[in-house]
Amino acid sequence: MKFLADFFPVILFFVAYKLYGIYAATAIAIAASFVQVGYGWLRNRRVENMHLITLGILVVFGGLTILLQDRTFIMWKPTVINWLFGIVFLASQVIGKKPLVERMMGNSISVAPAIWLKLNTSWGVFFILLGFLNLYVANDFFAAEQSLQQQSGLQQIDFDNCSSLFQGNELEMCNTAHALEETWVNFKLFGMMGLTMLFIILQAFYLARHIQEPDAATEPEES
Repeated sequence: MKFLADFFPVILFFVAYKLYGIYAATAIAIAASFVQVGYGWLRNRRVENMHLITLGILVVFGGLTILLQDRTFIMWKPTVINWLFGIVFLASQVIGKKPLVERMMGNSISVAPAIWLKLNTSWGVFFILLGFLNLYVANDFFAAEQSLQQQSGLQQIDFDNCSSLFQGNELEMCNTAHALEETWVNFKLFGMMGLTMLFIILQAFYLARHIQEPDAATEPEES
């Protein structure tokens, strides 16, 4: 349930995109992130750092997307967040006494220090690779958008209304770019959430092999 709650703004972004387009979806995602942070504060009187960081980056990149009517910013946002998380996990191995994953899970699970270090490294690398993967998917749209801009001479293009703006080859280019935008939106929800869920499952199996059982109670000596 918490896993789905963490993806609450992303899920609403996906639904709003399908109904209203990327700019309305961005505004709804920002509002959903504020609700997420506010709900956490009202319920627990504290807010998770991950939610605060996500809100801050979403406000900046989402705000620029809406203000400048430029999809580039919101498409870069997942990469910036994942790279930041990756850097934080890896930096925690040299800053402080414990890696971040041990600080988060150490009170409920006991494993050897070397295992915590491997898990922490794997999380850091995972987030960084996920950031690159987001750019890889988004780059197809960036290239298609740039080609259409050069062909048409327009800098701001409403990809939801290609048929009213273009015809012929430009219409085909616009439809292709719009399809690539939809591919990125689908990846943002299903791809990233699916990969994260798979990674958590694999981590759970790995942890299960290395969990240290508490020492058995000492049996009373025979008289």
